[in-house]
Amino acid sequence: MPLVPLRPVLDATVKYGYAQGAFNVNAVAQAEAVIAVHEMFRSPAILQGADLANAFMGGRVDFANGTLEDKKKGARNIAEAVKKFAANSPIPVVLHLDHGKNFDSCVAAIEGGYTSVMIDGSSLPFDENVEITREVVKYAHARGVSVEGELGVLAGVEDHVFAANSTYTNPLSAIEFFKKTGVDALAISYGTMHGASKGKDVKLRKEIPIAIKECMNHEGIQGVLVSHGSSTVPQYIVNEINALGGDIKNAYGISKEELKAAIPCGIGKINVDTDIRLAVTRNFRELFRDHPELKDDPKVGGIWKLLDEKRDAFDPRAFLAPIMDTVMYGTGDEGTVALITDAMRRGVKEAVGTLIVEFGSYGKAPLVEMASLENMAARYAKEGV
Repeated sequence: MPLVPLRPVLDATVKYGYAQGAFNVNAVAQAEAVIAVHEMFRSPAILQGADLANAFMGGRVDFANGTLEDKKKGARNIAEAVKKFAANSPIPVVLHLDHGKNFDSCVAAIEGGYTSVMIDGSSLPFDENVEITREVVKYAHARGVSVEGELGVLAGVEDHVFAANSTYTNPLSAIEFFKKTGVDALAISYGTMHGASKGKDVKLRKEIPIAIKECMNHEGIQGVLVSHGSSTVPQYIVNEINALGGDIKNAYGISKEELKAAIPCGIGKINVDTDIRLAVTRNFRELFRDHPELKDDPKVGGIWKLLDEKRDAFDPRAFLAPIMDTVMYGTGDEGTVALITDAMRRGVKEAVGTLIVEFGSYGKAPLVEMASLENMAARYAKEGV
């Protein structure tokens, strides 16, 4: 089926009391795998491309320095792949921009084919955050595209979104933000953290989403709260990577028990990236261990060289430069290159499948009330947002 906006998928989480995982992808093979594993569990699917992931998918290996043109190209590439895999899928599929840097980045994603965008103004003063978010909402809603904002600052670093310290979200400010911007979803700071080093035994401040949701219900505000920086960082995968020659230290995530306990407190969307990165990197290392002849292969030997040089890295983008055409377009996915993409797909399915079950979205695909971009544009116009 065609890609759908985020709003109907999130509305179902509120109605039926579960959370929807949202999973970051950085390659055509990863997008294919995310959709496939959601189909297996009859779950709706939210695929996310971070702002700089669009630059990477636009061919910019040094994606931290990606230009707007790189992002436009990458947005089209990932959207074309997701649309292809979703076209004959029985489940609703959303393509969501994660951590949109500014208005232009959000427009680039929408024009490229994204059906939902996040504008991250959390580092700005409140009034400036409201202003830029409202600007994105006005542009996106007129096209049926859903919008997520952010209020409060998460510490940590992931995809070059960095903050040294966290600032918890003020529930009263969250209500004001919803009212002034008209966002469909709001990412809050309540104890999660970007990256793989979140600290041991993190306890989430669940009273924050509880307070926000109580006020939203009292004020009649529709919207869903989002948990960023929520990777669980499975320790068995970290240990396996290190046993295979990696050097990952101080890597701890948010426990599945803490995340599951936050769902009835009002969390409806949970973002996960690091778990996928770890599983894919582990699979790469296993592949070269089991097939040492690949280390000298003219097509994929360069991936091994980067793995060996960057032992403390676990973002697959650090290793994939030798097969960028396959990453960006899915072309050349054969022979020894197919061994690499198979490792990617298996890693994605392992990380994502577990969380579909834990977050409770399995079997929920038929419960989503479907809406096209045109339907949502009309609905937003009627709602006046």
